[in-house]
Amino acid sequence: MVHALWRQFPRINLKLIALEPYLLNAVNLSNQPIHHKIVDLLKSGGKFLRPGFFYIYSEFGESVDPAVIKAGAAAVELLHVATLIHDDVIDESPLRRGVATIHTQYGQKNAIYAGDYLFTCYFNQVLKSTQDPADMKRHIDAMQVILTGELDQMKYNFNQQLTSADYFHEITGKTAELFKLCFQQSAIVTHAAPEIVELGGEIGITIGQAYQILDDILDYSGDTTQTKKPVLEDLKSGVYTLPLIFANQLVPDSLKPLLDKKDQLTDTDIQAIKAIVIQSGGLKKAIEVADELTDKALGLIAKLPEQKSKQDLEKLTRMLLTRKQ
Repeated sequence: MVHALWRQFPRINLKLIALEPYLLNAVNLSNQPIHHKIVDLLKSGGKFLRPGFFYIYSEFGESVDPAVIKAGAAAVELLHVATLIHDDVIDESPLRRGVATIHTQYGQKNAIYAGDYLFTCYFNQVLKSTQDPADMKRHIDAMQVILTGELDQMKYNFNQQLTSADYFHEITGKTAELFKLCFQQSAIVTHAAPEIVELGGEIGITIGQAYQILDDILDYSGDTTQTKKPVLEDLKSGVYTLPLIFANQLVPDSLKPLLDKKDQLTDTDIQAIKAIVIQSGGLKKAIEVADELTDKALGLIAKLPEQKSKQDLEKLTRMLLTRKQ
């Protein structure tokens, strides 16, 4: 079922409702247990942000065959879900969107193959949306940035010397690059003006960075009943996010004895780290950065031509970047 947030955007909501069965038909594995797990994941309550942004931004271009737009929107969601499956293997996550992860039930090998299979589904949809070599190259480049960002995680895990610049490099590959692809590719396949394509890339990167930072902020300040994920799950696996990085710059001596425990942190240790991050002002500094990026994104959106899509994009951006879950 399409997320309730899209009810505030009826025009886009209708397109996303039509996209869901299309996505399910794009997946056709003979391995029925894995097929059903992927289908469950596609149906299990994701926000459909990437195809939603794709649809909204496509309206700044020309009118083209709706099948082209649908294939492009499907492509970015399939790429997103493929990376989630791989992320769950890396993070050893038991649940995703309230559904047991593939590797939990069927092992890491099958989960990796399932993610790889979705990459092929992604490229099938890309070919339905464009066969221009330059457009294909843009998808390939974006995918390389995303995967390189994930591989760079190796040198960042449990690294107490991690800087905010390292963090931004990581989240740009991990999250923001796919947002950038959504905006730019939707403008390109609808033959939008070059300045709209370029501006879309800036908007996508900025929204993606702010969205990830807010996600990491909610890890420290959010209510698990709303966020629907364990608090500080990243910390337990050695992923140090912006609130902790700032706190570690402010009070390194307080955090070092705890962070030195690495993957041996207890629940009590986790709560102690959370308290230090909040009390030191690390969380507050991260919130300030997220607010600055939100303002930057809204400023970029303000440069777009006046039309309903611009109003929707501004409203959606405000909703996402001030959310509590």
